[in-house]
Amino acid sequence: MSQLFRALPSVDRALDALRSYGGSSVLKGMDDVPRAMLRDHVNGFLDVCREEIRAGVHSVPEQLALEVLLPRMAAYVRAKCRPHFRRVLNGTGVVVHTNLGRSLLADVAVEAVREACAHYSNLEFDLGTGERGSRYSHVERILCQVTGAEAGLVVNNNAAAVMLVLDTLCKGREVVVSRGQLVEIGGSFRIPEVMEKSGAILREVGATNRTHLRDYENAITEQTAALLRVHTSNFRVVGFHKEVTLEEMVALGRKYELPVLEDLGSGSFHDFSGMGLGDEPTVQRVVAAGPDVVTFSGDKVLGGPQAGIIVGRKEWIDRIKRNPMNRALRIDKMTLAALEATLRLYADPETARRRIPTLAMITAPADELKRRARRLAARIRRELGDLFGVSLLADASRVGGGSFPERDLPTTLVRLVPTGFSATELKQRLLDTDPPLVGRLDDDAFCLDPRTLADAEFPLVCDALRQACEGASS
Repeated sequence: MSQLFRALPSVDRALDALRSYGGSSVLKGMDDVPRAMLRDHVNGFLDVCREEIRAGVHSVPEQLALEVLLPRMAAYVRAKCRPHFRRVLNGTGVVVHTNLGRSLLADVAVEAVREACAHYSNLEFDLGTGERGSRYSHVERILCQVTGAEAGLVVNNNAAAVMLVLDTLCKGREVVVSRGQLVEIGGSFRIPEVMEKSGAILREVGATNRTHLRDYENAITEQTAALLRVHTSNFRVVGFHKEVTLEEMVALGRKYELPVLEDLGSGSFHDFSGMGLGDEPTVQRVVAAGPDVVTFSGDKVLGGPQAGIIVGRKEWIDRIKRNPMNRALRIDKMTLAALEATLRLYADPETARRRIPTLAMITAPADELKRRARRLAARIRRELGDLFGVSLLADASRVGGGSFPERDLPTTLVRLVPTGFSATELKQRLLDTDPPLVGRLDDDAFCLDPRTLADAEFPLVCDALRQACEGASS
């Protein structure tokens, strides 16, 4: 065994060999990786080899020669040098995919972020007076123009928005909520727990499936601070069911001089009712109904960056702005830049539909998706030959992000049956390709939905499939 250990190359020899191996292609794109980091990864690979020696994997010194180890070492070092947070190809057909980063930004929003990062800006500087300004001024006016609200504020996500509103307006007092709206959404975000953390006291009314206006009215006391409606996100009650309308709630709030709060969750500025997605209210429609404060996300159906948007009547928004917690929850310059650029696109609804990727993917026609699926399938057949059985399958996509649950978007999948190994193994191997490719399993096949894959990504899809097959054969 000591002879085998001595056969391992030195770290310096291995580093020099890596720099010349494959015409330096092994280190391509890693010029900015410090030599010290490369040295650590080479050491890590040699430690793996030592464990293999102890386990009896290697029996003769020739198996540990540098030229024999080099291909494995190169693959190991490349894998270790990849960023942990990186691009993924989304072939799932879930547009607002929470685990894959939710909404993609429009080109103009991406450029706005680049400008904000690369240069100084008027983040908190008033160019009119030359004095200190407010970062919220960059988006408040356009938020009001798009939504019809009197005032607006943006924090880092919708959970923060709800927390800030409740802490400001309801701390130490009761908030009346329908029992059927006490939902939990992704990440164990539960309305009752958020209310507790904010210092507000939950007063639930009605039954799980039916809540009446009289239930709210009977719960109002001197301790009542507000009436709250919560969008149930990806949860639905069907059948024998009733909820109080927003208009009824607003009238009740006016009667007792109580603010009405609406947590929309995934706020939409685009009317999707013509697509068979149900009558999900737009932010504009909700604001017009008269609630005092409305909160919603920026990175779901709206198609912008992660943000919690608060709009409503000026008297309430001004109070929320003055809450010291607001500073802890404020958004940074990159989010502001991306959000302003996204909101500007909504000045023209058709421009927004075409140029905001989330809207473009949701509204993509079924016949267009079928043509794109055919092109992707043809490319896979042409480039990968008999490595896969390739066919098309009529199926459905989803909006995702808790929006439009139980509503399908018709699509055409590219169905792949790998030769020589299982679809489950293919799915796992594709997680280790560069970039990784995520799809979905359909019995013995791996499926890709063109709805969430851009045409420019088709070559990357083929390359990822090739890498997965090479990994399987090795």
